[in-house]
Amino acid sequence: MVTQDLKYCYKYPRLAMTVDAIIVAENFSQDMVLLIQRKFGPFEGVWALPGGFVGMEETLVQACHRELYEETGIKGVKLHQFYTFDAVDRDPRDRTISTVFYGRIQETLDVAGGDDANKADWFPIISLPEMAFDHAEIIGKFIKEKL
Repeated sequence: MVTQDLKYCYKYPRLAMTVDAIIVAENFSQDMVLLIQRKFGPFEGVWALPGGFVGMEETLVQACHRELYEETGIKGVKLHQFYTFDAVDRDPRDRTISTVFYGRIQETLDVAGGDDANKADWFPIISLPEMAFDHAEIIGKFIKEKL
């Protein structure tokens, strides 16, 4: 058996894999959702769910925990897989598929934007700002199925 570390070249296009996190704080008269303001394009300055690309040595849930921490400073939230979004045109950069995870916490935590997020903040889940990508649709599906 050959154990060489080979990189393969394929004649077929390859997909990009991302993860996103829906973190809901339930201690208010209305549920609050954690969003980040994007630092870079596409959608620079627009609000989005925390998330990003999956590393080659990560599982999906590991990538989601990493991105959540890098972009908001939050760690230790129990995450559950929600849904995989695969619309062909959901990301203008490339053919990207995102698996979305969710977690519930009792109260809003202090958050700060980091990595590729200008800032992080909590918003009423039923009163969202303009959202990047298909993230408003993602939150809408979450509201219908999980709240």
